[in-house]
Amino acid sequence: MLKPSCPLIRAPVRYLPLRCAIGTSQSRRCLAIATAGASTSFQKPDDDILRTVFDSPSFWHDFRRPRGLTPGKPSGLFCNRYLTHPEGFLDLSQATAEKCQRLIARVEGASTREERCLIPQLLDRLSDSLCRVLDMADFVRSTHSDDIWRQASTQAYAMLFEFMNVLNTTPNLKTQLESARGDPDIEAVWNNEEKMVAKILLTDFSKSAIDLPDDKRQAFVDLSNQIRQLGTKFVEDMRPEISTVSFRNRQLKDVDPLVLRHAQEKHSIGISIPTVGPVAHTALRSMRDEAARRHLYIAGRTTPKSQLQTLQDFLQTRAKVANLSGYRSYADMNLSDKLAQTPVAVNSFLSALFKDNESQIQQEMDEMLLMKKNETEGTDSRVQIEAWDRDYYQTQQANKQRSTSRRPDFMSAYFSLGTVMQGVSRLFNHLYGVRFVPAPISPGEVWDPDVRRLDVIDETEGRIAVLYCDLFARSGKSPNPAHFTLRCSRRIHSSEFQEASSLFPNLDSMQVINDGMATAHNPTTKTTYQLPTIALICDFPEPVTASHINANEPTLLSFRNVQTLFHEMGHAIHSILGRTACQVVSGTRCATDFAELPSVLMEHFVVDPHVLALFARHWQTDVPLPYEMVAEQLAIEHKGQGVETEHQILLAMLDQAYHSDLPLTMPGGFDSTKVLQDVWDQYGSVREPRETSAQGFFGHLVEYGGMYYSYLFDRAIAGKVWEEVFHGGRDGGALRREAGQRFRDEVLKWGGSRDGWRCLAGLLGDEKLKDGGSEAMAEVGKWGVKD
Repeated sequence: MLKPSCPLIRAPVRYLPLRCAIGTSQSRRCLAIATAGASTSFQKPDDDILRTVFDSPSFWHDFRRPRGLTPGKPSGLFCNRYLTHPEGFLDLSQATAEKCQRLIARVEGASTREERCLIPQLLDRLSDSLCRVLDMADFVRSTHSDDIWRQASTQAYAMLFEFMNVLNTTPNLKTQLESARGDPDIEAVWNNEEKMVAKILLTDFSKSAIDLPDDKRQAFVDLSNQIRQLGTKFVEDMRPEISTVSFRNRQLKDVDPLVLRHAQEKHSIGISIPTVGPVAHTALRSMRDEAARRHLYIAGRTTPKSQLQTLQDFLQTRAKVANLSGYRSYADMNLSDKLAQTPVAVNSFLSALFKDNESQIQQEMDEMLLMKKNETEGTDSRVQIEAWDRDYYQTQQANKQRSTSRRPDFMSAYFSLGTVMQGVSRLFNHLYGVRFVPAPISPGEVWDPDVRRLDVIDETEGRIAVLYCDLFARSGKSPNPAHFTLRCSRRIHSSEFQEASSLFPNLDSMQVINDGMATAHNPTTKTTYQLPTIALICDFPEPVTASHINANEPTLLSFRNVQTLFHEMGHAIHSILGRTACQVVSGTRCATDFAELPSVLMEHFVVDPHVLALFARHWQTDVPLPYEMVAEQLAIEHKGQGVETEHQILLAMLDQAYHSDLPLTMPGGFDSTKVLQDVWDQYGSVREPRETSAQGFFGHLVEYGGMYYSYLFDRAIAGKVWEEVFHGGRDGGALRREAGQRFRDEVLKWGGSRDGWRCLAGLLGDEKLKDGGSEAMAEVGKWGVKD
């Protein structure tokens, strides 16, 4: 979904292809915690229970509702006291709107020095109140298995989204914040987090056209609505102009027959196959006939003219919104609060990265060209690698590298879901002193019986977060892995208890403040925090049950799925340890081009032999995973890294061009196909065929809007951090507490309350990075992508 327009809402941010939602900060607790591992019903250590609740459905069935306990009344979804029934979403939304109105009145009416000093705190509470409902509603409407719950959450979302639109037309909030920030005596009272909150909100206000005259503000609203509609239409209408193409049987003789079973039509002399999707992808990688590859490649990258018109309208409307807000281009507007700050800096990074990748891409292209010449037995010097050749020859290279020795087990036999969860917990315990402890489920707490709840336990502070794991496939569930923050961490101030008591004297104040969800009090610092509540979504197969032939076989993950789970856990640990008092800057609520760093870094840990030794054991024999299996897999994956990196660079450059001023200033009118061809002609190792219009499939344009470089940027940073801080895993560097503590102290704990460049400068000990800018971006590009 598109980002809500209200500047008070630090909206859910999704990252593709590995997507995630907003993050939270960590809260604190020094009280004794009664965990599931300490239950008298289950004497097994927490670590063993963690494995078993994921690998044994029968154990989970007993554990989630311990025997001997009398079922109580529903606690509410996520333990929210309103959500004991679907209609509770509307009650929660109404109560939230009333709370927000009280906070708005306090901000607008602030006149004394004491009242004006509280403005950042009040606006943070306003954002928290709205976000906690919108984020839960957005999650439930896309994930819950019950239509009634989905409908109720959709209504609640719409209600509060409309409330946000009203706030967009209320300049008093911005005026009050700006006035307070401009008073040196007041700003001097604010701590660093409050100063950052003020800076972020004022930047967001500036993007919302709130200072414009009424007619221009209405034009901004109208254009913003058009952007949402056009973006949705563009994503929903992504399809090829031709849905199937026909080939003779001999042209498909190298394609796996099992794959061709999914072909849409078969006839006496050939087969018609879809032009996009798994069948087409496999065919492009295995068809020896070059003419057939070319035909399928072009058909699969050509979209209808109507789709290109939608894209043109979408990009031009974005450019108009940027101009209306006082920016030269949409990229200038969208990058103003990111680490890059400007399109010039982004291009500095991409150019440096492109140069670093040149030797790798040249080597890979030379190897493919040699294979093509050998295969065609041609001596024609004009033979070259074309766009439709790369997938095919990369696959041939990978096949040559694969071991031909027979193995009794596939690698997945060493990765039961339970052991992988053990591994993540053990790794986090080594690095940060936190671990996962399974907890029973209260009645009505989860949206599906297969959802597991884990309490995150800190070795000194007790429970610091709640993590819901919805990891198994089911009908209607999205197959995309994702990390959602259902509620952020935030410090609950003592004045809030007094307010709650005076407004609702017959109710428990904490229930009023936090709707019944988890909190923690630190008696040492005398502070109370709401605990971050996180949901992790994957689409793994369910464990085999006794009704199957191989009874009690756990869910076994492919190595790719293990990497995915580690990636998502990187987002989760950022949400857990992003320790801030203000929710606007908690956890992954940092600059978008910095938010992927913890998750990409986890992809380095998952291939480290010392980390794998923590958990990778055969599910039946308990034999450790032979690391040569992993080494072989990595060698295959890295073989085409240069080509893949170039492809991502080209897409990032195209994203920059589309969100420059070109949509409104291109001589002869905007032509998205020509822009793509110009980028590929200048920087690509192969030309894109003139018949194609692949930009019609570039759905990430809607979500990123000038920020597609972010994943490459964080991959480059993660590679540097892995080498400099964790010593590339050498000599057990991946498990050293001092390295983990350094990453926690310089990056994770800050959330978005500290500039990302300052985090990097502190982490790497390089003062040249702390001020950012084009030179710093270019420096990161020089590091290259080292997976």
